[in-house]
Amino acid sequence: MAANFTTDWLDTGDNAWQLTAASLVALQSVPGLVVLYAGIMRSKWAINSAFMAFYGFAATLIVWVLWAYKMGFGIYMLPFVGRPGPVVTMAQELGQSCLPSAALCQNFPLSTMVYFQFVFAAITIVIMAGAFLGRMSFRAWMIFVPLWITFSYTIGAYSLWGGGFLFQRGVIDYSGGYVIHISSGTAGFVGAHWIGPRLAADREDSRPNNILCVLIGAGILWIGWNGFNGGDPYAASADAGAAVLNTNVATAMSLLCWTICDMIYFKKPSVLGAVQGMITGLVAITPAAGVVAGWGAICIGFASGTIPWLSMNIMGKKVAYFRKIDDTLGIFHTHLVAGFVGGMCVGLFATVEGCAAFGLTNPGGAIEGNGKQVYLQLYGALFVIAWNMVWTSLIMCFIKYVLRIPLRMSEAELLAGDDAIHGEAAYVLGPCEAHEHLLAGHYIKRSETGPGELGMGGAIIGHDPHAGAAHEKSAAGNGAGSSEIKHD
Repeated sequence: MAANFTTDWLDTGDNAWQLTAASLVALQSVPGLVVLYAGIMRSKWAINSAFMAFYGFAATLIVWVLWAYKMGFGIYMLPFVGRPGPVVTMAQELGQSCLPSAALCQNFPLSTMVYFQFVFAAITIVIMAGAFLGRMSFRAWMIFVPLWITFSYTIGAYSLWGGGFLFQRGVIDYSGGYVIHISSGTAGFVGAHWIGPRLAADREDSRPNNILCVLIGAGILWIGWNGFNGGDPYAASADAGAAVLNTNVATAMSLLCWTICDMIYFKKPSVLGAVQGMITGLVAITPAAGVVAGWGAICIGFASGTIPWLSMNIMGKKVAYFRKIDDTLGIFHTHLVAGFVGGMCVGLFATVEGCAAFGLTNPGGAIEGNGKQVYLQLYGALFVIAWNMVWTSLIMCFIKYVLRIPLRMSEAELLAGDDAIHGEAAYVLGPCEAHEHLLAGHYIKRSETGPGELGMGGAIIGHDPHAGAAHEKSAAGNGAGSSEIKHD
């Protein structure tokens, strides 16, 4: 057996950190957001919500290695996209990572870079799914994922990171505030428009079925963000350390500000509100993590804990159009708004030292006398928003009108939830049907099954808790017990 060997370009420390950072980001999706989605939705949607994230992660990887990676990070084809192609040979996987359009090479193999960039593409899809939970057809989702990665995500990735026109113009997106968060927030909101709303009952009572699961997912998300932002210098460098510290400072500040806003406005601190504040802090610091100083991270945390709070709790509830669009988890506010805030803060607070440490030639932001950077950041954000609005709409219309696949589940599926769609249940608590209605999110299944029978539908969704009383009343009125209960 041939001995292991290293090459002149390989830095084992950089490679080890890059693989670690990639694994941390992967854990944010699976199990992080899988668990968070399962807990934050009603119990009737726990399986479907988790599975949408699980499927999206897997489908993205196959698309990525077959053609999408090279569209985002390969040889120039157009100013906004690279030439598609596979990365599946051993020679490719063992070769040095280079970004030809950006004229950059890294001290680790291409296989490491492909995986690192994949987990970013995957979490973008998983985040977007949060806007569609509770009603999108799973078949439509299966088709949407590869199409959106191909025609939308790769465009932002190449334009900003792969050496495309926004990269060349000097727009700064340190780790995905634009490529990931503005794109997922825009696509989620536009997609929610095309899919349509959840059932009225689901929207009116959207209490989570397990807040502790939400906190577990949130914790994985927060700590995993150390790899999210710390991995983007493509080296175990000083700037990676600065990015990790700034990420946590901004997130903590944002969580505190959101909680204080909740206490002032709603008179109570909310765990779910704190999670939202955590997410907006993570999102807002992402485009800026390694190019701003610690005080800049605090300012970004303050902005991300207040502006998206106002967007979600004031504008989102008082503006008619935002009430009409059923963005299930508020992805518009937590990702598009927060990502936009973070991007603008880059234009304001980027430092010369931070840009140089990241390998950029930009002379900082407005605080360094470079007010032009604010305009560049706005230009980049508007391009990402516009592209995703158009292409998300085109993909949704293609699925609905060309492939003739409904975007929204049938009414029967919407009423039943996981049982009708997957034939599985998140919680099977035993034969005591009389108490299943107490589970948050379980609805009465209108069926002909008698109250004494134990079928999968009954065990998952729960029979009418008043069925027994109605049965007894009917028996008393008729002088005899009937074996059937008539439903309205």
